[in-house]
Amino acid sequence: MHTEIQPLLETCKQLALDLQFSHAKKWKAEKAGRILVGYMPIYFPREIVHAAGGLAVGILGGGDHKQIIKGDAYYQSYICHMPRGIIEMALDDNLNGFDGFIFPSICDVIRNLSGIFRMLGKGKFVKYLDFPQNFEPAIGGTFYKKELQLVLDEMFRITGHRPTMEELNHSIGLFNRNRQLTERIYDIRQNYPWRLSFEDLYCVLRAGLVMPVEEHNRILSEILDYVKQDVGEPMDKIKVVVNGAFCEQPPLGLIKSIEIAGCYVVDDDLLVGSRWIQGDMGDDTSDPIGAIVDAYLTKSTFSSSVYDVNNPKEARLIALARHRRADGILFAAASFCDPALLDRPQLQKACDDAGMRYISFQYSENTGQFKVIKEQVGTFSDSIKLWEEEAVMGN
Repeated sequence: MHTEIQPLLETCKQLALDLQFSHAKKWKAEKAGRILVGYMPIYFPREIVHAAGGLAVGILGGGDHKQIIKGDAYYQSYICHMPRGIIEMALDDNLNGFDGFIFPSICDVIRNLSGIFRMLGKGKFVKYLDFPQNFEPAIGGTFYKKELQLVLDEMFRITGHRPTMEELNHSIGLFNRNRQLTERIYDIRQNYPWRLSFEDLYCVLRAGLVMPVEEHNRILSEILDYVKQDVGEPMDKIKVVVNGAFCEQPPLGLIKSIEIAGCYVVDDDLLVGSRWIQGDMGDDTSDPIGAIVDAYLTKSTFSSSVYDVNNPKEARLIALARHRRADGILFAAASFCDPALLDRPQLQKACDDAGMRYISFQYSENTGQFKVIKEQVGTFSDSIKLWEEEAVMGN
């Protein structure tokens, strides 16, 4: 690792794992009128908060850095761990200073979490953002536009400012750039994954959830310049796509274990909200909210939280793995994650039909032992390399 990039990566790691959200709170304190709007996984159009003079901050749970004591009293034991971590953060005042909270529709757990935040009186507003499952513009588009307008109304009640068309277009352009830089880094890592570890990439992207997009774009530009260089040494590892970790996040130790076990992760859905829109939104239009809505209807990635009868996610997953020239897929789902685990059989069947190798395992955000998963992934990696060697010798 070149020394000039290491301090930047260390800074990103600190910001990514800072459960006090110190960087975001410092940004708010620097200028009167700024607001912080926390949002839970998976996707939220941060453009509208940026245009309103605020900062949308991703809240992903306590991970393995937060002991859960009070949070266990609010949820039953047979659901995922993340909401308990978020409740613990709220009760421990980690989220003080936030003006509002957005809970995008993922599952019943997130819906209930929004209700608990209302009961606790957290923030000046709490909004459960119900994304459309009908992708017809006249139906789902109209509904989604009204939902976004409700969020804008809530922010207006705090700031007294409604973003102009120019401000919205400007914000859309900045986030377009953010996605462009991110995808360019992924594209380079597809061929040269040793230039930037998956752990480092994850921390860089997660740090972007707690800082202004302008600042994150500068960081991504530096990372992109770095991965363009001939740095690092290739190792005997297979390339994999990680699927199913779109909401509750695996701890860094698990991400490291996957790499140590012999895998280069060339694509994933861990922070899929940052890459949800595939391509650019229109950033020079008289109806920027309409452009955000249209992008969701026509350019969304696939996810277990989205109804996809006309665009099956199993076909899109196989296409992604082939595009990345992956040797296999790791199905990594949080324990008790209904959307991911209910989808897994049909996704695995698609892999069987397509001849795509895969393994599957479960985790929780506070997982402390990775030995079993590491051995499973390592065996998977070794078996693929062995098959490839035998195929070469057979020819």
